[in-house]
Amino acid sequence: MPTTVDTGRGHPGVVTGLPRLLLRSEGAALLAMAAVLYARQEQSWWLFVALLAVPDLGLLGYLAGARTGAVAYDLTHTYLPPAVLALGGVLGGSSLAISVALIWFAHIGMDRTLGLGLRYPDRSRHSHLDG
Repeated sequence: MPTTVDTGRGHPGVVTGLPRLLLRSEGAALLAMAAVLYARQEQSWWLFVALLAVPDLGLLGYLAGARTGAVAYDLTHTYLPPAVLALGGVLGGSSLAISVALIWFAHIGMDRTLGLGLRYPDRSRHSHLDG
């Protein structure tokens, strides 16, 4: 059975210590990798800047409540959707789809580097990376 860490702030399951540092470092690595790969796509950097914050539209889900907000935010801040988009771009020969996926990955990497993680469906502002 998996164990969780109780941070003493009443929210079990929060990552602390070296694992937290490693997760933030992975975020920085993802951001750097996505930016370098984006540069190789020869798309406009204006597109990169314009779309970098788009995944945060998932926050609009909070208008429908905490649970819906957490699900919407998490779906726009997990690796699966941009991975599917990137794979579709590769298989379909769409450099635009690949570029958008790389921007999406960059956003997620940026958030993880800053310590912003996936949200819990309660009314707190806690994520899996903070306490």
